[in-house]
Amino acid sequence: MSKKKLFNDPIYGFITFPFEILYDIIEHPFFQRLRRISQQGLSHLVYPGAMHTRFHHALGALHLTCEAVNTLRSKNIEISDEEFEGVCLAILLHDVGHGPFSHALEHIILPFHHEEMSLAIMEALNSEFDGKLSLGIEIFKGQYSKPFLHELISGQIDMDRLDYLNRDSFFTGVAEGAVSYDRIISMLDVRDNRLVIEEKGIYSIEKFLVARRFMYWQVYLHKTGIAAEQMLISFMKKLKQEFNKGKVEHISQPLKELLELSKNVNSRITKEIIESFCRVDDTDVVYTLKIQGNSDDKVLQFLSASILNRALFKVYLQNETIDEEIIVNMRSQLLNNHGFSQSDLDFLVLTGSESNQTYNKDKEKILILMKNGEIYPLEEISDYSISSKSIVKHYICTPKSILA
Repeated sequence: MSKKKLFNDPIYGFITFPFEILYDIIEHPFFQRLRRISQQGLSHLVYPGAMHTRFHHALGALHLTCEAVNTLRSKNIEISDEEFEGVCLAILLHDVGHGPFSHALEHIILPFHHEEMSLAIMEALNSEFDGKLSLGIEIFKGQYSKPFLHELISGQIDMDRLDYLNRDSFFTGVAEGAVSYDRIISMLDVRDNRLVIEEKGIYSIEKFLVARRFMYWQVYLHKTGIAAEQMLISFMKKLKQEFNKGKVEHISQPLKELLELSKNVNSRITKEIIESFCRVDDTDVVYTLKIQGNSDDKVLQFLSASILNRALFKVYLQNETIDEEIIVNMRSQLLNNHGFSQSDLDFLVLTGSESNQTYNKDKEKILILMKNGEIYPLEEISDYSISSKSIVKHYICTPKSILA
């Protein structure tokens, strides 16, 4: 009996996938957990429709990868069924290592980047599936002999970015983020084992770069979203601090077990860490936020109520670093007028910076295949001013009550 199914995707309509092992992976608890991991962290506090999950995104990116491989095959690029299956497994699992609320709590609960965790989970699944993911892992790590397959997963124009831009644009209602994914895919080709874009697709690529820049500053790094995320990070840091002192009892059991493990974690991701990590999702954090609303700790109580009731901190975003005098003044007001202690202030006056680089021409360049067969980097032939400068914004977040 065939395992293949149809998925009704809100972006692409009915989609299906070519290999049965993909459905086995989709049905695995490690992957099903992605249904409970928000794709955009706390962005729904800014854009109420942004409630989609990493599960949605993984299936969408897989669909686009299938479309891209079929396009390349139609142009006589040699891709075996084994390679096709491998790149499909790699893109399907590329985000399986995300923790609760995606990027928001990365490095906070455990000291690992989500790609490190994704790779560790893929290797654990490879053992469980008798080595059937080996080629996918090789492609994921960029170690396979056909680099263009890795570029489909992780590159300047990859299927991950094409899906999340369109999907996030759709669910936030920010129409400027939508890109012509179908035209971009139809313009894909390969030369010297590298992905290239046919010359007639150059305007779609320029639109892609503009859309990505817009989505970062309008959605992903929206100042209210930054405030919400920093508040959640601050809550989790304080929770870990109190937990390590033995002062926190009432949190979700899976999160409690993971925090216990995190006390002695080193640079190696063990099987025990993987299994514990894959039992924790957004619901554990939300449950813990609700329980800590009755905490004896004033900071945990304040942050949990503020996040759950969307009483978000005021955030100032600027090009220059935050003046130390401003930080001292805000800390002083909290200390003198609101009953917080000196040590509490580190969790309530939050500073930092965010950056975004639209196009990194020092990394893998976007290559344009001209009609005469010559290949040029995008920045050499585009009429659009392609800047690879990293834009940095500095912020300070603090409770609105101190401004009253």
